[in-house]
Amino acid sequence: MITVATMPLGGPSLPQERRLVTAIPGPRSQELLDRKASAVAAGVGHTAPVHAVAAGGGVIVDADGNSLIDLGSGIAVTSIGNAHPKVVAAVQEQVAQFTHTCFMVAPYESYVGVAEALNRVTPGDHGKKSALFNSGAEAVENAVKIARKFTGKQAVVAFDHGYHGRTNLTMALTAKSMPYKSGFGPFASEVYRAPLSYPYRDGLSGADAAKKAISVIEKQVGADNLAAVIIEPIQGEGGFIVPADGFLPALVEWCRANGVVFIADEIQTGFARTGEMFASDVFGIVPDLITTAKGIAGGMPLAAVTGRAEIMDASHAGGLGGTYGGNPVACAAALAAIDVFENEGMVERAREIGVLLKGRLEALQASDARVGDVRGHGAMIAAEFVDAETGEPDAALTAAVAKACIAEGVIVLTCGTYGNVIRFLPPLSTTDDLLNEGLDVVAAALAAH
Repeated sequence: MITVATMPLGGPSLPQERRLVTAIPGPRSQELLDRKASAVAAGVGHTAPVHAVAAGGGVIVDADGNSLIDLGSGIAVTSIGNAHPKVVAAVQEQVAQFTHTCFMVAPYESYVGVAEALNRVTPGDHGKKSALFNSGAEAVENAVKIARKFTGKQAVVAFDHGYHGRTNLTMALTAKSMPYKSGFGPFASEVYRAPLSYPYRDGLSGADAAKKAISVIEKQVGADNLAAVIIEPIQGEGGFIVPADGFLPALVEWCRANGVVFIADEIQTGFARTGEMFASDVFGIVPDLITTAKGIAGGMPLAAVTGRAEIMDASHAGGLGGTYGGNPVACAAALAAIDVFENEGMVERAREIGVLLKGRLEALQASDARVGDVRGHGAMIAAEFVDAETGEPDAALTAAVAKACIAEGVIVLTCGTYGNVIRFLPPLSTTDDLLNEGLDVVAAALAAH
């Protein structure tokens, strides 16, 4: 059994510092990695070779006593910070009452409360309803089910560089083969792909990119066959690609005119991450359906589909659900987390973080041509690394920089269709000092390669 001599408390009580007392991985973390190799399926990878024992604010502490700066938030999950006191208290209270009844057997208030909160905070002032699930992929699958039921049509369009999950249908929607799809087919049918607006690489205006995408949709699918268009307002795993202004509104307008359900996948972009409560707000669009997960419940597994009441009500009774969907402990956590997002300045903090991150990364870009693009909104910022002469994606450099950062106690995540993007998703509870120190490490790692 792996132990640490003095087990630190989690949450805000942790010292907010980068501290390396061993190499990464240390001996206790290495012991866990050895056990993982023996017991866990090889397909389950990991980014940082550490054994986490505590986390809070902007740091993760491992079993060897190392304190690492967290610039990933568990892939945008712990946005309000790990072990936030309100979430901890809500979870503890709920666990002592009951852990499960199955909402479809014996309903409970917290599920209804989360649905009410989502109906209130998601974009648009129309009548809405919600259904709760366990994971982002489940939310996406159910959004597609609902759209198909409502429209009576089957086809679904997703976009280049999109990521929507690892289940069979969501793999079909996801664009990138490795590591998400390779060897796992055949995939669900009636899924089509359209070109995304990618300003750094296509040079198109939003209007022109939308015209191109709509032309593909009309020619290859046809509005009469199309149940839904699904898109991340800002791509996540695909590389934090921010579409050109006007692209998303044009798609929404086309969907409205053609009886197609517009689904915004806000699983990574939702809950203050982009400097608005939802990325749809950044672009001034109102989705018909919106999928959420990740940041929704402070680290507890929960996901949702929220949308126009008439669309959400299209499914017959019993057509939506799942044994664990809307688990009461996760719902208690979500109500606490949403309270934090709304009442503890998380949106404003995301904007402040965005200014800091963009300023530092753009300064780095000005001095190093290998930083081809800096983009994003709020606390969802990315740097795309390229060959300085050709502008081609440089995945090897990106991987080397990320590996060097982790070795120096800074957790960063890579992404992008070409594997050449480092994404910055710090907890909104982090400090400017930690952010600046983490970016110092990133700059040093880049300079060393």
